[in-house]
Amino acid sequence: MTTAAMHRQAPDQVRRERTASLLAEAAEASPEQREELLNEVVVLNIQVAHAVARRFRNRGVALEDLEQVACCALVRAARKFDVAQERDFLSYAVPTMSGELKRYFRDHGWTVRPPRRIQEIHSRVVALHRSGLEDGRPAKPEDIAQALEIPVADVREALETQGCFQPASLDYTLHEGGDMTVGDLLASDDESEREALEARVMLQPVVRRLSERDRRILHLRFAEDCTQAQIGQELGVTQMQVSRLLSRILDGLREDLAVDESTDRTHAAV
Repeated sequence: MTTAAMHRQAPDQVRRERTASLLAEAAEASPEQREELLNEVVVLNIQVAHAVARRFRNRGVALEDLEQVACCALVRAARKFDVAQERDFLSYAVPTMSGELKRYFRDHGWTVRPPRRIQEIHSRVVALHRSGLEDGRPAKPEDIAQALEIPVADVREALETQGCFQPASLDYTLHEGGDMTVGDLLASDDESEREALEARVMLQPVVRRLSERDRRILHLRFAEDCTQAQIGQELGVTQMQVSRLLSRILDGLREDLAVDESTDRTHAAV
């Protein structure tokens, strides 16, 4: 093909044909020549690697690191590609690069590392949670579990790990125009404050599983310091019923905490 004809072709078509030609030559070349030809294949397709890496940007990992991972995967794809299969090189290389980037996130992108099973479903769960259902309704954990055919408990745990890739900065301002930061909420060196913080961290996931009414009762009792009689007036029930409700809620929290602690020990042992 003449140079003028190559220029008349679309850039992608030129790249595909040149890549196919280089790979065919590499399959018949000596080891030294093969290495040079494969290096040329990598250089020719490196912008494709960068484009694949950009699909994963803004997820808590620097774009430069993602591009490096994609380029390394491109090199491996060029070396393993079998020209005898008579298919376009990128139909093999792009999935290879995407898979390597996903593994990189799974193995290196977590600041706080959840169990492996949660890492593997995290991106699918979060994507469905953010996009909602096809009819426009927000996706509940039960909907996500049904769509992905996974346990509801795993869906809830995956949603609770959304900050594990890139935690909020301690200098992040809580309210626009305000002065209070995330760091201001951290406990001081006082032992009692540290214990209170640890308790809040442990309780947060199990409290999220409660119904809206149960969370309201806890808030009234422990955040607003309401008496059982005051809670009963707001809910339209008797003081005795409030007492029973509180007992049930607190017993349930204790059981959930015990189950979570047992599960964590089992996963750690595995």
